[in-house]
Amino acid sequence: MIKKSTAFKFLILVILTISTMIVLKVKPNFKIEFYKYVYEDSISFAQINNWYKAKFGSSLPFSDFFEEVTPVFNEQLKYSEASIYKNGVSLKVGYDYLVPALDSGIVIFIGEKEGYGKTVIVQQESGIDVWYSNLKEVNLQLYDYVKDGSLIGSVDENLYLVFIKNGEVVDYQEYI
Repeated sequence: MIKKSTAFKFLILVILTISTMIVLKVKPNFKIEFYKYVYEDSISFAQINNWYKAKFGSSLPFSDFFEEVTPVFNEQLKYSEASIYKNGVSLKVGYDYLVPALDSGIVIFIGEKEGYGKTVIVQQESGIDVWYSNLKEVNLQLYDYVKDGSLIGSVDENLYLVFIKNGEVVDYQEYI
């Protein structure tokens, strides 16, 4: 049996979706602005998810149907040395180091970045985009939600991190 709160969340979701579709169909100027915002600007999915959790109590509309899973990997970042590297920092970590997420957020990019190698970008709930670079292996998929301390991937000996807020590189010392 579906709980009343789940049915209510689903009804709100349907109403919002239909309302958006109607406005997009009726107002051409709104449609242009909507598409520009969605496809050209950076939407903070992590902040939307955080707002949704605050209002409705979970990150998924039907979270009642999923079993609670206890994470196997839950670590904090450990490094022996930090030095400036391009727009961020290079951290000296152990060989085959398993990289933990610094904060909760949504994976918005997985791929190669010139000068950084294999990179995962996590859009944190705080509004900071963190680049985890020089990765050997990646243990995530695009749009996965990660909690702080969960596994990003692994590196050989050096982890490169870049912190970006509102499109501007910010000082790494505030975040590690």
